[in-house]
Amino acid sequence: MIEKNMHKLSLLFTKDGLQWHISKGKSVLQEASYFVNEETSPNLVEEKLDEILSKDDYKEITVFSALNHFSLTPDTFAEHELGYKLISYNAPVNEENEELMLSVNKKYSVQFYYTFPKNFYKKIKSKKLPTKFNFSGEKFLNSIQVRNSKEIHINLYHHQVEFFAFENRKVVLYNNLDADSEVDFLYFIMFSLSKINFSTTETYFYIYGETTENETFISELRKFVKNIKLKDAGCWMLEVK
Repeated sequence: MIEKNMHKLSLLFTKDGLQWHISKGKSVLQEASYFVNEETSPNLVEEKLDEILSKDDYKEITVFSALNHFSLTPDTFAEHELGYKLISYNAPVNEENEELMLSVNKKYSVQFYYTFPKNFYKKIKSKKLPTKFNFSGEKFLNSIQVRNSKEIHINLYHHQVEFFAFENRKVVLYNNLDADSEVDFLYFIMFSLSKINFSTTETYFYIYGETTENETFISELRKFVKNIKLKDAGCWMLEVK
């Protein structure tokens, strides 16, 4: 019998989606993914969150948000009271319903202001367990090793993509897009490259995450890009280390 109260719950929130796993040590005991579509309840994410939080055998919770309410700043920026305003330049913000959060990445000297739905935040905190909240971009960034002059690192989700652009080992761009079309992903990334003057011949591309689900995007990208390497399969964000 598995000893009670020794499990770790990890949650990943994406656009209209929730992925979770329960682990003990380095073993994953249970995992599942849920995404809102035409056949599901519009409140599916909240319903599944309530379901997984109803269990009482967790010792800690780790939460990752990939929701695209964020703003990237240097890690020296300290005017935290402006967090909501900075995020509002990228996406509509409702301060009454969104909790302001901060994730700092010392490795590349940047930080992310991001918001997380307050109702989800309160439900998770009500468990009164050791809980860590983080932004997916910071988690992703912390895993990246840059070796070339110009690199693009792309993390693929279900109907969502986030990516970093690096020049001389410095972050020059981060962005995050929700879309139902892989063609939109391609256009989004290629348009962004043109704005920062990254040519497809000199830039190295590294692709992570849900590569199988996004095969069309990858095959179309190969038509334009010379240097591509697939790094991971599946949702590495929730891997047990």
